[in-house]
Amino acid sequence: MRSFLGFLLAIVWSTQLLAQQAGSAQPLVLALNWKPEPQFGGFYAAQLQGYYEDNTLDVKIIEGGSGTPTIQMLAAGKVDYAIVSADEVVIAHARGATNIIALFATFQISPQAIMTHTERGFKSIKEILHSDGVLLWQSGLPYSEYLKKEYAPITVFTAPYLGGIGSFQNDIKVSQQCFISSEPLTAVAAGLKINTFLVADSGYNPYTTVLVTSRERWEKSPSEVKGMIAAVRSGWNNYLENPGATNSAMQNLNKAMSAHTFLQSAQAQQSLIKTDTTTHVGEMTLVRWQTLGEQLLDLKIIQKPVSAKDLFID
Repeated sequence: MRSFLGFLLAIVWSTQLLAQQAGSAQPLVLALNWKPEPQFGGFYAAQLQGYYEDNTLDVKIIEGGSGTPTIQMLAAGKVDYAIVSADEVVIAHARGATNIIALFATFQISPQAIMTHTERGFKSIKEILHSDGVLLWQSGLPYSEYLKKEYAPITVFTAPYLGGIGSFQNDIKVSQQCFISSEPLTAVAAGLKINTFLVADSGYNPYTTVLVTSRERWEKSPSEVKGMIAAVRSGWNNYLENPGATNSAMQNLNKAMSAHTFLQSAQAQQSLIKTDTTTHVGEMTLVRWQTLGEQLLDLKIIQKPVSAKDLFID
């Protein structure tokens, strides 16, 4: 009798211990590389609509800012998932961080662009780079290195881009880098007439807003990772269909952006996320990764080839 009672007590104790452990389990951390904006709409929609929970996941989203080193944070084990650009993944692998693996590519067409004043009459990025004006951009980034080589020699005077549209707004001869769904909207709201040119049209088109994790997590917890991909894909399908509720939730976290701008930005990025050739949102191909690796090697941004098939989950 005493033995049986001890057995029951052991069961009760074990059940309580498991409940305590479950209650104290830490959520999975997803690190963004910028503040809550439409470019992350699907990740927040997955949270708002309960898609993470549907896949037995508890996910905490943390916002980033200018220069947030999300890929280093992931490599160091400080976060479980992160948002990066595809070229960051290639560069990381070339430098030995082969534990980084891409799961989901939000933007099929990179939103990176160059913005100019309509009055300048430019018809292409090539004309901008061969002009006598000023171009504000982050020199040294892969896209700027690609454009400098593709259209060499360039004659435009280049200077660092420090954010916003202040310099652009005050000088018609100034062009600047932008995201198609961000600065151009601000410029139009300020009454400016502008033209924007996608860098992707020049031949450099890395996946952008890419969800990554560690190879160890994929190997040890494939069901979790697959659940994360499924939740995020559902989130993006929901956001592309009806962004209103998620925009409201994000605006509560990012009050610097108006509701109108949230809506405009969501609309501006639609065709970059779900293209005419996209079979399902977030997809990636070996050819795209191979091309990107070859371009970065040609630009000498990486010093050795990388294995494209090791960069992502197909």
